[in-house]
Amino acid sequence: MTIITAVTAHDVRFPTSLNADGSDAMNKDADYSAAYVVIHTDDPELKGYGFTFTIGRGNDLCVEAARQRGVALVGRSVEESVADLGSVYRSLSSDSQLRWLGPEKGVVHLAMAAVMNAMWDLAARVAGKPLWRMLAEMTPEQIVDAADLKYLSDALTREEALEILREKESTRAERIADLESRGGYPCYTTSAGWLGYSDEKLRRLLQEAVDEGYRHLKLKVGGNLEDDIRRLRIAREVIGWEANLMIDANQVWDVPEAIEWMERLAEFKPLWIEEPTSPDDVLGHAAIRAAVAPIGVATGEHGMNRVLFKQMFQAEAIDFCQLDSARLASVNEILSVYLMAQKFGIPVCPHAGGVGLCELVQHLSIFDYVCVSGSLENRVTEFVDHLHEHFTDPCIVENGHYTLPGLPGYSAEMHDSSVAEYSFPDGSYWASR
Repeated sequence: MTIITAVTAHDVRFPTSLNADGSDAMNKDADYSAAYVVIHTDDPELKGYGFTFTIGRGNDLCVEAARQRGVALVGRSVEESVADLGSVYRSLSSDSQLRWLGPEKGVVHLAMAAVMNAMWDLAARVAGKPLWRMLAEMTPEQIVDAADLKYLSDALTREEALEILREKESTRAERIADLESRGGYPCYTTSAGWLGYSDEKLRRLLQEAVDEGYRHLKLKVGGNLEDDIRRLRIAREVIGWEANLMIDANQVWDVPEAIEWMERLAEFKPLWIEEPTSPDDVLGHAAIRAAVAPIGVATGEHGMNRVLFKQMFQAEAIDFCQLDSARLASVNEILSVYLMAQKFGIPVCPHAGGVGLCELVQHLSIFDYVCVSGSLENRVTEFVDHLHEHFTDPCIVENGHYTLPGLPGYSAEMHDSSVAEYSFPDGSYWASR
């Protein structure tokens, strides 16, 4: 029997603000950061890796919360734990003293994501499979047992969840073969459209993206209306009118302001407006959606938990669900959101604008197509071309598609050298500053 001997957490920060990477109307100086968790076992060759994403200050709070979350794992059997990750999740989430600090939101929920991401990575490594394939080989009952369905029975019952999964179970292999034949899962790029980039850099990066095969591209908006109009005009000049253009306001507007601003930007025919207002404002999103149609409304990267998504679906507030792999409490909670989205007919297009998020969401999107939705219609997953070199199993994007990961795990492991260099404040990079 293999035993979990320690759970360590590391404050890893990358100075992306120096080049305005990640800049938007709300976040102008993002330093992409990870509260990076390692689960150690008494087998020196077996570890689990996970993280949650932040943009700099406060990452240390997530690190400490993750350490406290991880204490409850020490001494557990690896074999028993990975065989029932639903039980592990429920055990950690039942810590009433930590739960009080949320509940199920904020720093303690981000920490839950980091620790449970590492547990799912560990499970996939034990299975010897990439996470998406491990999930694709689980029975509907095993998937639903792992999912967090608490507080959801008015929107999704256990039997409904099982029915969704059973409907697609016999044809999973066909969809895996389809992804392999088409070169992977379709993605869009945000890397060209950060708000802090010059017009010249914007034009150059958009052209490079088109040349690389992207047919979906996203720009940040919301800083200045005339600047947005100029930048979107440049985008349409470069990508044409056949490609899909999405825009993202990163929560900067009030509801009436969002509606007014979008009246001016509608001429550029965006596929969606992302995060047009507060991520918690269900009714505000519904009002914006009604006013800006046929432009879609997308949100979810700051969706704090599955209950918020339930309300978004019930209120018909969004057209695209953008769940985040490191804000929701790992795969356990993400499974529930995917299942609800399928019931309500909302395509899931995961957020991945942050360090390591692309590595994670590729697994989730593949799982969704293979096991849940069975469709690629109106589904495309975000890709940003930043910091992949710091991961031992980086995602690979070719011709606008995530290629299917092949190595065991959740693709979450960072190089030891990167952790040593960018740990804050004592890593070699930050110490030299």
